[in-house]
Amino acid sequence: MRRFTWDDLQFFLAVARTGQLASAARQLRTNHATVSRRIDRLEQALSARLFERNPRGYMLTGVGERLVQSAEQIEREAGNFRNEASSGASPVTGVVRLSTLEGFGNFFLADRLPRFAQLHSNLSIELVTIQQIVSLSRREADMSITLTSPRADFYHYEKIATYRLFVYGTRSYLEQHTPILKREHLLAHRMIGYIEDMIFTPGLDYHREILPGLRATYQSSSIHAQLHAVLRGIGLCVLPHFMASAHPELVPVLAKDICLERDYWCVCHRDLSSAARIRALIDFIKTEAGSARREFMGGALVDG
Repeated sequence: MRRFTWDDLQFFLAVARTGQLASAARQLRTNHATVSRRIDRLEQALSARLFERNPRGYMLTGVGERLVQSAEQIEREAGNFRNEASSGASPVTGVVRLSTLEGFGNFFLADRLPRFAQLHSNLSIELVTIQQIVSLSRREADMSITLTSPRADFYHYEKIATYRLFVYGTRSYLEQHTPILKREHLLAHRMIGYIEDMIFTPGLDYHREILPGLRATYQSSSIHAQLHAVLRGIGLCVLPHFMASAHPELVPVLAKDICLERDYWCVCHRDLSSAARIRALIDFIKTEAGSARREFMGGALVDG
């Protein structure tokens, strides 16, 4: 058997998880020709065929499937070795890819993350705000901001913040349309919300929680587009307070009665949780969120 390196196994795992040379190349920050060459080299070193090549991509053979678990164990141990070697007063370096929900990423974190980048000039930061396109389980991101905390043993998770959502409309819209005195009156208004069959996490399914039978008739997969629709006065929209509060023309409807709460969680693989770059980013996000608790909770709307 010819010799191979841990570096070769990284290429193997990337292709095994994505099934595509191009996707693996993006993940490894190289090109697809290099990925193909490294897979061929590993197969020659092992004298075994690890993938079946077909027009749909690379499919693991039986041998390849058996080797994935061992390769992942080596990956974890390599990560632990790297973390322990840098666990002293290590500078925050390398690359960190953060996947986050669009609202949190674009309307909260985007204004604050540049300050973190200035503090850690040797760290390369990748912010992905379309969470559906990357998978934490396939290690396409280093960490993720989600609405749920996965309980699998191989994940590390920390609560970032609780936030509140209310039903909003513009002042002019509410003055020109039927008054809303109770939840049932919402049925007489156009609701703005997510495309129902594209809701990728239960925490974004607001309308059923507010009132059975309430549905959005103006739908978008983007909270940014929903915000612009309600600002144009075409209807009502459920929005996080930290987003809506930036627009004085938006007025909450039945705020003391209709108030939803959600939690933001930071999730990463357990073997990465002590890495200097991951720990630094988690601590930064938690500190920023803690300082913005009033923005997240909108206490005056409920308690005032």
